Amino acid sequence: MEANTMFLTKALLLVCFKVCFTLASDPDPIQDFCIPKPITSPHHHPFSTNLPCKNSSELTTEDFIFSGFKTPGNFSDTGLATVPVNPTTFPGLNTLGLSFVRADLKPGAINPPHYHPRATEVAHVVKGRVYSGFVDSNNKVYAKVMEEGEMMVYPKGLVHFQMNVGDVTATILGGLNSQSPGIQKIPSVVFGSGINEELLVKAFGLSLEQIGTLKKRFNPVMSNEH
Repeated sequence: MEANTMFLTKALLLVCFKVCFTLASDPDPIQDFCIPKPITSPHHHPFSTNLPCKNSSELTTEDFIFSGFKTPGNFSDTGLATVPVNPTTFPGLNTLGLSFVRADLKPGAINPPHYHPRATEVAHVVKGRVYSGFVDSNNKVYAKVMEEGEMMVYPKGLVHFQMNVGDVTATILGGLNSQSPGIQKIPSVVFGSGINEELLVKAFGLSLEQIGTLKKRFNPVMSNEH
């Protein structure tokens, strides 16, 4: 009897592990595609895969085409412009477990260290020369200057970065294996999220004044107040 109980316990734990592991990534689609119907409720999640689909008789080829990559986005003061593409901007991606981004960097501009908690990314340099890399969990950096036509993979959850080291605006196209990859930019996460200042002082060996300066820079609320 005790042996049977132990066997059942192990079996349940194995099933739980497999189910939990499966739920940790985008679910596989159970149909060819699902172009979601417009949802007006303020309570639905924009990346939900559980949305009512349009009837296939309502669809056209245009539902599966996105033209927003033709031109760059709006450049920030730091010289970076991005065009994120996900089911919110391109409904044809819904349930397919994919998202994309176009990034344009003026000479000397950077895409600061960041990571995607739910996706691996592949970056393809369309134009320019870009210093690109990532840091693994042993704190080893893998980086090089990428030329036009080269591609680099950033494993899921690892910090990565890019910098235009050429003389012209660089263009990068990124593909991610989640329709909701998430993004956390390291400077904003550390200095713009409200972490206790004393902890930051001890962690980085900086003064309270220096921490305050960084918080003003990376905290949108504080930036608007000053």
